[in-house]
Amino acid sequence: MNSTTRLSDRPPSRLLTTLVCASLAIICQAHAQSSIDNNGKQLELTPLTVTSSLREDATETQLTTSATVLNEEALAILAEQHFEELVDYIPNLNVSSATNRGRYFQIRGIGERSQYEGAPNPSVGFVIDDIDFSGISSAATLFDIDQLEVLRGPQGTRYGANALAGLIYVTSNAPEFTPAYRLTTLWGDDGDRSAGFSATGPVGDSDQLAYRFSAQSYRADGFRVNDFFNVDNTNERDELVSRTRFAWQPTAQIDVNVTLLYADIDNGFDTFNPENQFITHADDPGRDAQRSLGGSVRIDTPLGQAARLVSISSVSDSDILYSFDGDWGNDEYWGDFAPYDFTASTDRQRRNISQEFRLISTHQSRLFNDSTDWLAGLYILDLEEDNRFEDFFNDEVFRDLDSEYESTSVAAFGQLDSELSPGLIMTTGLRIEQRSANYRDTNGLNLSPDDTMVGGQLSLSKSLDNGQQIYTTLARGYKAGGFNLGVELPENRRAYDPEYLWNIEVGSRGWFMNGRLSTNLSVFYSRREDMQVSTSFQSDPTDPLTFLFFTDNAASGENYGLELETRYLATRQLTLHASLGLLEARFRDFVSADSDLSGRDQAHAPGYQFALGMEYRADNGLFGRLDVTGRDGFYFSDSHDQQSESYELVHLKAGYQADTWTVNVFANNLLDERYSTRGFFFGIEPPDFPSRLYTQLGNPRHVGVQAELRF
Repeated sequence: MNSTTRLSDRPPSRLLTTLVCASLAIICQAHAQSSIDNNGKQLELTPLTVTSSLREDATETQLTTSATVLNEEALAILAEQHFEELVDYIPNLNVSSATNRGRYFQIRGIGERSQYEGAPNPSVGFVIDDIDFSGISSAATLFDIDQLEVLRGPQGTRYGANALAGLIYVTSNAPEFTPAYRLTTLWGDDGDRSAGFSATGPVGDSDQLAYRFSAQSYRADGFRVNDFFNVDNTNERDELVSRTRFAWQPTAQIDVNVTLLYADIDNGFDTFNPENQFITHADDPGRDAQRSLGGSVRIDTPLGQAARLVSISSVSDSDILYSFDGDWGNDEYWGDFAPYDFTASTDRQRRNISQEFRLISTHQSRLFNDSTDWLAGLYILDLEEDNRFEDFFNDEVFRDLDSEYESTSVAAFGQLDSELSPGLIMTTGLRIEQRSANYRDTNGLNLSPDDTMVGGQLSLSKSLDNGQQIYTTLARGYKAGGFNLGVELPENRRAYDPEYLWNIEVGSRGWFMNGRLSTNLSVFYSRREDMQVSTSFQSDPTDPLTFLFFTDNAASGENYGLELETRYLATRQLTLHASLGLLEARFRDFVSADSDLSGRDQAHAPGYQFALGMEYRADNGLFGRLDVTGRDGFYFSDSHDQQSESYELVHLKAGYQADTWTVNVFANNLLDERYSTRGFFFGIEPPDFPSRLYTQLGNPRHVGVQAELRF
């Protein structure tokens, strides 16, 4: 395929067409079924509260941005362990690997795809209990999680520089004053075994202070067999996450929430091989490990009758090790071309301290004839990161680099929500952010980039009498500039500028048929200016050690498409689910030193993505869910034209739920479809080192059983 061919020009698969038609037929048939439960109560779906909004009390119907909100019940049925398992269910969300756990996400085709060098500057924000894990989200396990929210599009007012493409916001279960305990376990065919425990209740006999503690340990082999060591666990998963939360209400008006989080993710990394199979040959398998300790304090208190003050403080300290066997083999495997041994490792230490203040109006302090709610805030982030890069070739040091990075971000933001007429709300938001950074390394590089960035939004939303909301939003997001490392890079590729994104979106949300049908539809167009493009080149095609990654600014790009999510409560027992993401993401004008990418699709931006599911819960406690997910092929990189294949996956879960216990069996990728999540095109095989496509495969069929006890 030449560089101007669009992947979205491919016809949809026959399976996709069949599934859509079958789903429509089921919906039509189910429409005639009863909407009354056994107690004579009207069945209905309930909008969820969105905790990632600035006001924290908005429901799904009040959002003026495309978003997916999954509560604890949805998380339990869709995934077993980690956030990466949810990607196929969320429209226009993609993930790239080259890690054990996928932690580099793309929303609407925008986002990093691999381990960065230089400034930590993600396009997709990732926050867990008010603690920032953007770019290092290996700790995003799902045990004892209450809600997960994916906000698509720039969140310039809410989150600033780390949310150019969107924001992923995770909230764990809050403490309760009623004592409750929970035990979970899991066994699977990948050597899976896990155990989880949670407890909540009052501290002593207090009616003001409650606690919640949770901990889960998970281990698995990692779906790979290493024939050098003759073992199946060089790509293992060994994950421990624990939380301690306190909720204190010293008065009826003051809420204090404290969260402590500890994550010890000690995973292996051994997935690539020259044959693109599940059998690996590495004699020095890598690690993909992260140990994080973090905490947050959220205080919500009134300031008289005029306003509420929300203070959010967070701190985190993470040690991250990422290493890999760069030749993917061993001396016996390479035979006459041995010794041929290349290893690389990055030891990263990151420390975050942030403070945010929000001043939120009350009903008594509304502006402009009592028509406008207001909000003002200040955000400060101090980040420090030390890195040690070590590369070895045939036991000799190829690269040995130490670096230190420090940055301080200060942002002021505000928002007005004005009721122009009954049901018609205009929202205006503005954020001004100043980021100052310092970088130095043992190669003598000493840089001090300084960026001032402005973002915000203008939205109109209208509530209709039939329970529907329509909205339109114009938003501007931004991402700070940065720099590239490596003495091999020419001077004109060392630094790159901030990127800005303008996004216009029109959407509709509604609850129809007496609350039994919910829909969430949005159409968007984004224009990227000075877009930051992660690419690579191999300066010497016969030498794999000359394969370099760097970031550059393209002239412009455009991303547009559609996102649809719907749920239908067909009967008392049957719920139907569907989601669809359509995306066109391309470069408008980008001529690099190596190629002309103008008009080509951007990397990791599949033209379509869908999920269709049905969930059945019988009155006697039996339940089951069947899902089919799929996505279009996509370009692996902006530095070459290699592509993935489109694919569809089938997932099944069935079990029994009683009052105090639940047991279920699951089968993910039931038909054992083979598909790729990451791809590189370069030369690694001696003696001629021809450039070839090497891919990381997604998980094969995965079968297991889960059990839970509540008391």
